[in-house]
Amino acid sequence: MAQLNFGGTLENVVTRDEFPLDKAREILKDETVAIIGYGVQGPGQAMNLRDNGINVIIGQRKDSSTWDKAVRDGWVPGETLFSIEEAAQRGTIIQYLLSDAAQIAVWPVLKPYLTKGKALYFSHGFGVTYKERTGIIPPTDIDVILAAPKGSGTSLRRLFLAGKGLNSSYAIFQDATGRAKERVIALGIGIGSGYLFETDFRKEVFSDLTGERGTLMGAIQGIFEAQYNVLRKNGHSPSEAFNETVEELTESLMPLVAENGMDWMYANCSTTAQRGALDWKNKFRDAVAPVFADLYNSVATGNEAQRSIDTNSQPDYRVKLEAELKELRDSEMWQAGKVVRSLRPKA
Repeated sequence: MAQLNFGGTLENVVTRDEFPLDKAREILKDETVAIIGYGVQGPGQAMNLRDNGINVIIGQRKDSSTWDKAVRDGWVPGETLFSIEEAAQRGTIIQYLLSDAAQIAVWPVLKPYLTKGKALYFSHGFGVTYKERTGIIPPTDIDVILAAPKGSGTSLRRLFLAGKGLNSSYAIFQDATGRAKERVIALGIGIGSGYLFETDFRKEVFSDLTGERGTLMGAIQGIFEAQYNVLRKNGHSPSEAFNETVEELTESLMPLVAENGMDWMYANCSTTAQRGALDWKNKFRDAVAPVFADLYNSVATGNEAQRSIDTNSQPDYRVKLEAELKELRDSEMWQAGKVVRSLRPKA
């Protein structure tokens, strides 16, 4: 385990140097990893584990679009692709990668197969952290572990194929076998993590829900809309407004931040841009700080979890969700984005 210094705060992380893939394979050589769910995280984690030589099977509802996707991805019915019940029975490690709402619905089906000595693996601590609301209470004689990639399953797979990795957190909720830590680290390496940092189920949920609603998705879209609308109201064209709001950020500046940090990106922009950014960043920080405090409190009190449970369990949730996404997709800003993306030079 490596120790990193983050501005004076020491943190233990696990890298591939001290925990190479061969070690992960050795630890998991007698395990059968049963991945329940083949939606968002399932495909990326399953295929990365398979490509890394880990024994993986899929549990999925038959006659579904995700069952068909699993077949297209090379999983063979009756050999590596089974019903949820059969995969859970065969598996010694159960990776529970259904959506939060689906985890609640399927839990009564899964629980009988969580027999002594098995491991129950999550990539989001939602179900266990809010167990009083979800009813997901694991048996006491199994390991309960978490490895959570910091990105989508699509990104996890894409970076894996590029020879890179997506950083992941890991946590142990319950160690019944004495092997929980080696199991979760081996799985984290196996799914293609760049490195693993330690957390707990509660902190993973709180940071994840805050991030999704904040800078990762909710806040960034709100900021995009605000700037785009101001530019349009002041006579700027859709192309100009979109390029100055989104395209330059995602195509030019964020790659620089990813490479070397925000300070390096600032240093590689014009002095006029530097001065303006430094003058205005504190105003934006101070303006949104109360919103983030309110957001974190809503997560910590369970309000966000309850809203997700209530809305996601409605029978017409998918219809309502698609209507909201369609409104976003059909907005002038993202229609302008569609045109801009089509005009990018082809490699």
